[in-house]
Amino acid sequence: MRQLLTLSHQDAQNALEAMRAECDKRGKGGVLVVADAHGELIALLRMDGAPFSSINIAMGKAYTAARERKPSREVGEKSRDPERGFPMTNFGELRYVTWGGGLPVFVEGQVIGAVAVSGLPEQEDMEIAELGRQAALGF
Repeated sequence: MRQLLTLSHQDAQNALEAMRAECDKRGKGGVLVVADAHGELIALLRMDGAPFSSINIAMGKAYTAARERKPSREVGEKSRDPERGFPMTNFGELRYVTWGGGLPVFVEGQVIGAVAVSGLPEQEDMEIAELGRQAALGF
């Protein structure tokens, strides 16, 4: 029998709160997402001023990070590589999003979920997602 660890509701709330606080500190609004080990939604917060389009993008970033077990940006960079790149349609998965801002959450080498941010510049999405990742792990 294989046991699958996954983020709890409280872990998700911790991550959302850390990401929300950082967005507030920066005076920006984004869409903040926490997903389980399969990339499925646990929690979502659309902050005031966040673009509506960022809802699906943030969910897709978290889904991609959990399913591929790597940051969403890394998946995108590999797919866009001029020599070894590949069309994202090769995955057969239309929910994948390859912009930065989606991060897997690991415990003991196992993905237990993912966090994502969308609606800010890509670098800020990645920075704030990292704060959410740390908070989900209790750091």
